[in-house]
Amino acid sequence: MVQPDLRRAGLPQLMGRGVCRMAAMKPRTGDGPLEVTKEGRGIVMRVPLEGGGRLVVELNAEEAGALGDALKNVVG
Repeated sequence: MVQPDLRRAGLPQLMGRGVCRMAAMKPRTGDGPLEVTKEGRGIVMRVPLEGGGRLVVELNAEEAGALGDALKNVVG
């Protein structure tokens, strides 16, 4: 496999002593509320996590109904 020459590609700022450095990650500004949206044929659920980030799950209508029933049985 041929390695691209980053200096020729106009990216010399990424080169440091022959090693490519990773850009700093931006801090999270908030994960937002629980969201459920219909996208195309699927249902997308975004659940904020305690340690940060979000769990994103895509379900079909049957799976969403089963999840709703299971949650109702637990909550009461």
